[in-house]
Amino acid sequence: MLFFPAAHAIIDWSRPPESLDQELQQIIPEAELGRRLADKLFKVWRLDGEESWVLVHIEVQSQEELDFAERMYVYNYRCFDRYRRPVISLAVLGDERVSWRPSSYGYALGGCEVSLKFPIVKLLDYESQWQSLEESQNPFTVIVMAHLKTKATRGVPQQRKQWKWSLVRRLFEGGYSREEIVRLFRLIDWMMVLPKELQQEFKDQLKRYQQERTMPFLSRIELDAMEEGLQQGL
Repeated sequence: MLFFPAAHAIIDWSRPPESLDQELQQIIPEAELGRRLADKLFKVWRLDGEESWVLVHIEVQSQEELDFAERMYVYNYRCFDRYRRPVISLAVLGDERVSWRPSSYGYALGGCEVSLKFPIVKLLDYESQWQSLEESQNPFTVIVMAHLKTKATRGVPQQRKQWKWSLVRRLFEGGYSREEIVRLFRLIDWMMVLPKELQQEFKDQLKRYQQERTMPFLSRIELDAMEEGLQQGL
């Protein structure tokens, strides 16, 4: 398991997690919905058969959010208060600040004390573990690698195109299912944005690569959708 081994160990993975997007919208104020699209809420079952909810916060802003830990606490108790389900709160930090690692929130007043501790993953830490990422068969490592190289190639589009192709080719040759490849490809394409000319070069390279294979992973419709997203600036 790449992230959060303690949470992973208590979940029954033979039962697929269920996305709870509508329930999440009920606990996030409407004014915050736009900037909280990266947050996800899932229903899972523990190995003891009991139901739990997992609230995942993904923070990718380059500007430090001083209220991040407080927001983790607020969303956790809102979720429990509204739905009366045990909640596991997890945080994935994609920023570039080595020392920013919020992992708890609490206060004490008049003999009363409340607190929340939550595990975090700092994607920046994986820069020094690149070889381990390359050797891992976990499909999410490709997304971590794409995230790191997106930041490393900011302002250097030619290098970004090279890394984007390297990671996409890794998908095709990594033994993943077609569904996994398509989903991961869409994320990489969304993260590693290229100027129009370089994106067209990337698309042409991808077409040539697929023509050499007996079973293309991405259909013409999916490639056209990629082009449409480029034209819309996505």
